Amino acid sequence: MRRVCRLGLVILTLVSCTGCDQATKSMAREWLAPSPPISVLNDSIRFEYVENQGALLGLGSNMPREVRFVLFVILASASLVLTLALIARVRSLGLRPLIGLSLVAGGGMGNLIDRIFNNGTVVDFVRFGIGCVRTGVFNLADVAIMVGIVMLLVSSARGMKETGNAA
Repeated sequence: MRRVCRLGLVILTLVSCTGCDQATKSMAREWLAPSPPISVLNDSIRFEYVENQGALLGLGSNMPREVRFVLFVILASASLVLTLALIARVRSLGLRPLIGLSLVAGGGMGNLIDRIFNNGTVVDFVRFGIGCVRTGVFNLADVAIMVGIVMLLVSSARGMKETGNAA
């Protein structure tokens, strides 16, 4: 893929992920924060406002504020810079890993913006479930990160299979 096309695809993915994430979080702040959870599709989807100080499922939310800052702002920023450097430097990346890394970076950027401008917390607002089986509360940045990771894993597994390195 030509360098200009790669750059355009990466920028489009980053801007789309970050923009959609921030827009939905803004709507969640406005519409969901002052209200009780909203249930749709027979309670399969719940929209509820949560400010998450930790990582996935609130992991680390009980750590001291300074430790959370180092982990969730400084290390996340460094990881984001490294991911973007990898995208820019490695020209042999296929389309799937390129999009996967761009999704991870875009989602990371969305959550990092929250942490910087929302007093160290990330706005989460969606929960899926059936009966008592429920996901944690999450946001669009989390979805982008997970889709990106799945794309990277699938790409890696296919690459191992094609080269005969699969166990």
